[in-house]
Amino acid sequence: MIRETKAYPILEGYRTGGPRDIEAVVEILFNVSRILEKIKAIKELDLNLIMVYEKGKGAKVVDARISLE
Repeated sequence: MIRETKAYPILEGYRTGGPRDIEAVVEILFNVSRILEKIKAIKELDLNLIMVYEKGKGAKVVDARISLE
């Protein structure tokens, strides 16, 4: 699924000097999925911006917006 995004070439290292930590992005997405499964009151969840560091150095969510029912 990540390979289908417009950002994938950047994650692979196109014009950025090296590949990024895609596994960390996958981990973030899995964790968000777990949260959504546990908290049914979440109507919307927006992650903006995800900073992805060099391969093996992780990623972090800079800002998240959550709307509840």
